[in-house]
Amino acid sequence: MQEVNPKETTRDYAFEMWMKAPMPMVTIIKTLDVTHLQNISRKRGLKFNMLMCWCIGRAASRIKEFYMLSVGDKLIKYDSIAVNTIVAKSRGEVSSCDIPFSDDFSLFNDNYINLTRRVAETCENHDITDSMVIGTSALAQYDIDGAVGMYSGIFNNPFFIWGRYRRLWFKTRLTVSFQFHHTQMDGAHAARFLDLLQKEITQAY
Repeated sequence: MQEVNPKETTRDYAFEMWMKAPMPMVTIIKTLDVTHLQNISRKRGLKFNMLMCWCIGRAASRIKEFYMLSVGDKLIKYDSIAVNTIVAKSRGEVSSCDIPFSDDFSLFNDNYINLTRRVAETCENHDITDSMVIGTSALAQYDIDGAVGMYSGIFNNPFFIWGRYRRLWFKTRLTVSFQFHHTQMDGAHAARFLDLLQKEITQAY
């Protein structure tokens, strides 16, 4: 990771326009067809949440805007991506766990299982500070239509929220909320990312 001069990037105008905006976050809500992931999860005994996180990482890794993020008053360029998941702790609360993204599905799955287990057992967060982290929060036990994340003014990372998936006839659908900082990307980049995410979900594993 390294600090870059915004004027030497394609985010120059966005950095100037949105860095000091009181609310620079944008949220897009989209319903995805996750039939394929749900089938893989059931037949192969894989965690649905892990599959979603891997597909998110796969889609994000193909869009260059995901490798830059405004941190404080600086624009930082990263060499790698991680996907964050929220882990239920033994005490009934939650901790945060960053999973390094890898195109190698087996490696990502192993990291997901081992790191989330460690976080659950130790009740300590696992943070990766040298990767651009995509946050996720799966409210899988609840039926929600959408969610808008808060803007803390500290973390500008992109963030996903989803609830319980829904079965309708032969399809399984999942509504996701994707929040991003306007300095990092524009609406067109985010929409393209969500289209890529749907393709990754359909073709996964």
